[in-house]
Amino acid sequence: MTLARSLTALGLLALLAGGAACAAAPAPAAPGRAEPPAQRGRLSDYVLIVSLDGLRPDAIARTRARTLQRLLREGSHSLTAQTILPSRTLPGHMSMLSGKEPQAHGVLHNDDPDETRWTVDVPTVFRLAHEHGFETVAFFSKKKFRQLYEPHTVAHATHPTGWLGQRTAEITASRVERHLRSARPQLVFVHFAEPDNFGHLFGWMSGPYRRAVEYADVRLARILAAADRAYGPGNYTVLVSADHGGHRFTHGSDHPLDTTIPWLAWGRGVRAGTTLPDGIRITDTAATALWLLGIPIPERWVGRPVRAAFAADPP
Repeated sequence: MTLARSLTALGLLALLAGGAACAAAPAPAAPGRAEPPAQRGRLSDYVLIVSLDGLRPDAIARTRARTLQRLLREGSHSLTAQTILPSRTLPGHMSMLSGKEPQAHGVLHNDDPDETRWTVDVPTVFRLAHEHGFETVAFFSKKKFRQLYEPHTVAHATHPTGWLGQRTAEITASRVERHLRSARPQLVFVHFAEPDNFGHLFGWMSGPYRRAVEYADVRLARILAAADRAYGPGNYTVLVSADHGGHRFTHGSDHPLDTTIPWLAWGRGVRAGTTLPDGIRITDTAATALWLLGIPIPERWVGRPVRAAFAADPP
């Protein structure tokens, strides 16, 4: 391990050790009333997509990830969903947000160019929701995610600006809590980077990786609590997934540990206690989010709504 990597690893371990507990959030102000546009054929008024970067499905049972375990019990889930090839972060998240395979959406790289302009001409959930009058927001834990959205389609977006050793999940969760105190966006995207960061540094399923999953899990619980305050318990739907898994210190291959991801639905309209059949893909996340909001799904998308996760079709 190089000196720089060793220092980063030590810093991240210290952050986990010091930041696992969740401080009580201050009482929020009454949220603003940004009501969704009047529309029939909608199963949910508010949808949250949460991505836990690098989360392997088996990590949920092999850690004290109590929030994820609760969502498994109370919602619908698959622990055999599949991501795309290459099983890497930017291509995977673009497929998650666009309903297309990498060869169709064109994001095949995984680097972080020093630019912020949108360079991919494909419709995402952000663009389509925006065009139908919905308010969208995004909270990213990696700078390179700037490439995955058109600024004018997202009312509010944040991403880190510091080094890898930041508590990115803590920062991201705090930003979500702060925003939901005064706003009620209809489409929320949240990304936590810790599982992937610690997988690369210490190995997937290592002790530090498992603690990173637990660290992100605590922040997920805080986001759900913030959503309860903003929308009301039971009045929103959550989709939780990952962009890829991992093995040893890496991912990106067609190895089953790289390509197999969890897929969970919980909240309004969701069929409780349901194990979903095989065949779910990362591209289905975008299609399911649009379907829940009553937005037509583009014909060229390969992603399809995971209807089996829900108790009924939209009226």
